Amino acid sequence: MKLEGRVALVTGASQGIGRACALALAREGAGVAVAARNPQKLEELVAEIAAAGGKSAAFVMDVSDEEQVKSGIKSAIAQFGKIDILVNNAGITRDQLLMRMKRADWDAVLTTNLTSAYLCIQQVIGSMLKQRWGRIINITSVFGQMGQAGQANYAASKAGLIGLTMAMAREVASRNITCNAVAPGFIETSMTAVLSEEFKQNAVKSIPLGRVGLPEDVASAVCFLASEEASYITGHVLNVNGGLLMG
Repeated sequence: MKLEGRVALVTGASQGIGRACALALAREGAGVAVAARNPQKLEELVAEIAAAGGKSAAFVMDVSDEEQVKSGIKSAIAQFGKIDILVNNAGITRDQLLMRMKRADWDAVLTTNLTSAYLCIQQVIGSMLKQRWGRIINITSVFGQMGQAGQANYAASKAGLIGLTMAMAREVASRNITCNAVAPGFIETSMTAVLSEEFKQNAVKSIPLGRVGLPEDVASAVCFLASEEASYITGHVLNVNGGLLMG
């Protein structure tokens, strides 16, 4: 178990990629603080981790609310004693062509997808600096790298996460803290479930590996970046997209 003795905090952990990350980190031996807005789904996740012999606790948190982030992470550190690994995964979409996009939809996506990562990092970084060890992993997106029509807000937020990743990597490297990003392509989640079948089929045609990814594909990349095996990797964007975007 590569992460025995470590403690991870995963945002947006109630479903999809976040849920898969929490389960995978727990399997590797980490204690996992799972955070999201849905208490019922969080409790189900905690029960599933416990049934597999893992240790976790739920923290109801809306990452777009600064006070909830502060109090939730403070509670997590009080319960677990520290946070070694932060996975900034929480994200939403509010798709619309830019000319019709409401300011509220722009702000909601930027706040949830990008500002929340800044807030969460601020709350855990003290714990990491103190012990001179840490892993910050931001879940960005292939659309933050190549853009997507109708997703100017989402693409901007995910591109912003890449910039944040690189800036943080430089700020904390001297303290043995790494900061990396994972950029998923098309992954089978509730976020992609709403897309039309035609859109999905066309998307698969553009993926060299010929399939949509699974949340577990992303979780495996997160576990690697959280481990000692990735100790000399920082400021990196790890693509998990089946070859959709290369280079």
